[in-house]
Amino acid sequence: MQKGIIELDEMEFYAYHGCFKEEQKVGNRFTVNIAIQLDIQKPSESDNIQDALNYVRVYELTKQEINKKSHLLEHLAERILNSIRLEFELVDWVRVKVSKLNPPMGGQMKSVSVTLQR
Repeated sequence: MQKGIIELDEMEFYAYHGCFKEEQKVGNRFTVNIAIQLDIQKPSESDNIQDALNYVRVYELTKQEINKKSHLLEHLAERILNSIRLEFELVDWVRVKVSKLNPPMGGQMKSVSVTLQR
């Protein structure tokens, strides 16, 4: 068994999450980072995509959850994490970081983020 971590970094989306009505109307930019630990021995030996984690499917699951409105980043991150765990039973753990860029905080701020792992 050979453990490895697959990472999808800085996936960017435009979505309508937030507690304020303006956020849900105007929207904002979000980034999502995902790390998935699993056994990578078979794909590293076979060089066959059929044996590997489907990165495209991880992106699609993330996009599906991003497109459903949430008030809280915690809720959104939990939904993304759960959808990945349900789709890929062979994963040991998943870490999801969701960031809202330029959040309406009354001052200049690059982002606010929530990270969950299980």
